[in-house]
Amino acid sequence: VMARIVARDLAGLGNLAEVTETMTTLAEVTVSHAAAVLAAVLNTRHGTPRSAAGEAQELVVIGMGKLGGRELNVSSDIDLIFAYPEDGETDGDGQRLSNFEFFTRLGRQLIGALAEITGDGQVFRVDMRLRPNGDSGPLVASFDMLENYFITQGREWERYAWIKARPLCGARGADLATLARPFIFRKYLDYGAINAMRELHAQIRREVARKDMADNIKLGPGGIREIEFIAQVFQLIRGGRDKALQIRPTLQVLRLLAERGILGEAAVRELDAAYRFLRNLEHRLQYLDDAQTHT
Repeated sequence: VMARIVARDLAGLGNLAEVTETMTTLAEVTVSHAAAVLAAVLNTRHGTPRSAAGEAQELVVIGMGKLGGRELNVSSDIDLIFAYPEDGETDGDGQRLSNFEFFTRLGRQLIGALAEITGDGQVFRVDMRLRPNGDSGPLVASFDMLENYFITQGREWERYAWIKARPLCGARGADLATLARPFIFRKYLDYGAINAMRELHAQIRREVARKDMADNIKLGPGGIREIEFIAQVFQLIRGGRDKALQIRPTLQVLRLLAERGILGEAAVRELDAAYRFLRNLEHRLQYLDDAQTHT
């Protein structure tokens, strides 16, 4: 797959959308397949995890960042969050597990299957730091735990990150998306969010101003992150009232902002061209030795 992507891209036969969609689909298929195979083994050993009402439970794997936005690059980590619908326990004849313990084991095994470096290489590097409470938080969360976290502890930058969140597998992914929506998109014009976004932008600017970032096409001045920020800040502020803005891909958001008259046509054309150029350049840097670089 990778050789085909490189050949088509460099020969001018495949555009940016083809490259990112192929990488995104590859990640989705490998994550879903690994989760299904590993869950089947755990089911055989411990039984099926069930809710108190007896409903079978499945792990919902949420793709964040560029994976969630269907914009995955060719040498990217995949940002994941693991969730499951309801607490309960497995129904096996042998050692029973709580659903929390079952899905924690499944999550650990899934990370290992994807990220372990073997003689055949590695499937994807996995980053779990976007989950509630980051590295110090539990590996998996029930829907109730997630909802409680959003209400009591969710921060503005997490609303920003969750714009891209997309369930990749698991029977009740749509329910999870519905649960997260009120946290991400507020129905009223949220001035608190505007101030928080202003501070987040200042933080990004401080990072950009560092001398060692000058040649970083993702984090440096005028880089990919700044373009993404421009698109997403309008989504956060206006997305609650304008549901059409509740979409994930950066270029689609920019086009919509132009159609709405929120950004000028000329500005959007410039941002679109810059984004495509930088993402194509990013891929050319990363084709060399499968380097995870933006320099």
